[in-house]
Order: sequence, then structure tokens, then C-alpha cells
Amino acid sequence: MFKEKSEEEALIEFLSDWKDDPMDTKRVFESLFRQLSAMQDSLLGFNARPGITYSLRAGKQEKAERPLYVMVDVIDDDPEGRWLSVCFYGDSVEDPEELGDLIPGGLLGEDGYCFDLYGYDEKTLSYICRRIDEARSYMG
Repeated sequence: MFKEKSEEEALIEFLSDWKDDPMDTKRVFESLFRQLSAMQDSLLGFNARPGITYSLRAGKQEKAERPLYVMVDVIDDDPEGRWLSVCFYGDSVEDPEELGDLIPGGLLGEDGYCFDLYGYDEKTLSYICRRIDEARSYMG
């Protein structure tokens, strides 16, 4: 469920305008979007900043201490070579394979773990999907 109908419409428009890319980044984004959409107690938001980022955010519906548990950014500095940065609060996920980067103040002013994806990779996508489940569980 989206916070605002206009955000859902903006995401649908963004996806329809996103031409298939050689690295299959759109496919990764759509997989993550499907996972987040299937979580009944999640509230989704979408913030479009063309030329900079397109940001899909997921939080809990009820009021929580933190407004989200994951942020999936499509980095749009090159529409032909978009890539993803999937970020979590640093204390909400583990990174046993050390695929992420700890970014001080990187998620709404708090330390965050960010995982960058430059194309479709089933193993990395699966790893990040598990981090999403972990972060969501952490939020209660």
C-alpha cells in the first residue's frame, strides 16, 4: 500500500518509461518492488528526482520510531546505466558476506548499510531480499 495514490502513479509511470537496460537493472528493481508490495503491513512511498534518484521506500504502517526499514534508490545520473543502492539502518541488518558499505549518517541522518547493484545478479538479489526481511523483522 502506498502513502499517497500520486506516489503509486508516479512509480507506475517511471517503470513504464524505463526502457530495458543492458544490465537488467530494471528487472532487479521490479523484483524488489514486488517483494515490498507483497508485505501486507508495509507502507510504500516513492520520490522521483529525475537526473538524480528515484527512491522507493518501505516502512511499517503503524507509527514507528523510524519512518522506514529500507530505501531502494535508482541512481539516475546516467539513464542508460542506472544502478541501485539499497539502504538499511546500520543496526537493523547483518552483512555476513560483507557485500554492503557502512555509510555514517547515510540513511536519514543515521548510520546505514548500503548495497549497490549494477545489474541483475540472482545471488546478490537473494542476499538483499533476505536483508529486507531482516530489517522488516527488526522494526517489529
